[in-house]
Amino acid sequence: MHERPHVIPEPLVSARPFLKWAGGKGQLLPELTRRTPARFARYHEPFMGGGAFFFNLWSSGRLKHGGVLSDYNRDLIDCYQTVRDHAEELIAKLRDYKDYATNREYFYEIRSWDRQPGFEQRSPVDLAARMIFLNRTCYNGLYRLNKKGKFNAPFGYYKKPLIVDVENMYEVSRALKSVDLRHGDFTDVLTYAEPGDFVYFDPPYAPLSPTASFTHYTGRGFGEDQQRRLARVFRQLADRGCYVMLSNSYTDLTRELYRSALNAGTVRASRKINCDGAKRGFIDELIACSYDVGCEMAVT
Repeated sequence: MHERPHVIPEPLVSARPFLKWAGGKGQLLPELTRRTPARFARYHEPFMGGGAFFFNLWSSGRLKHGGVLSDYNRDLIDCYQTVRDHAEELIAKLRDYKDYATNREYFYEIRSWDRQPGFEQRSPVDLAARMIFLNRTCYNGLYRLNKKGKFNAPFGYYKKPLIVDVENMYEVSRALKSVDLRHGDFTDVLTYAEPGDFVYFDPPYAPLSPTASFTHYTGRGFGEDQQRRLARVFRQLADRGCYVMLSNSYTDLTRELYRSALNAGTVRASRKINCDGAKRGFIDELIACSYDVGCEMAVT
């Protein structure tokens, strides 16, 4: 298959995530950055999510050879492709939404699109604008689907939600032109990652307790079997000669799965996705690397 040629733009300012996403890595960026290989070939992120780490790498000039960003969530990848290829039309559409940002009835009207005939025939710009509008105005910015695959997060009651940051949207579009965007399972990275490439995994986290998990971003769960599949892919890529880094919750399961990683340790991070505010706070998270990052860390 013919690959789309990469045109690597020079960053002008910086690009930041334009979507709020559960498990976003904004607060862990310093820890992830100091563990980033000094030099690497292409960059791969099979759980794209909000893309905080990717945008940080691009804005700092670390992405010299492009790469592949992917996710199992097709709506998410379609949205990124629209931002990349149709930024100007998307910005114009989002400007039409600005006057309705605090209108509860309008929110539920837009949310209901996926319950109506012809939803999938709507234009990519319409669908991307809907996703961004709902993301910026729904409760906690939570992307959540019911068992029928319909978006069902409730209205968020924000006073002044930011629907479109024009300057950042253009920067995001430029950043995305440096990579390929693909929809698929995380195991697909095995088909295109090569020795010297850098792979970062940010999967749905292993639950800290039986009731603590939130992994239904796409209508399918991410349980223990998936976590074990991911650990096998981590090891296969490491054996291939890739630089592999993973973040996850710090649990008995993840300690077992990544005990053999060359560098694995914990960092403190705040928990924000919890309906009970009293249960939000700081927890330990695991960062595992298949390579020497020049610091002494060990899983106990």
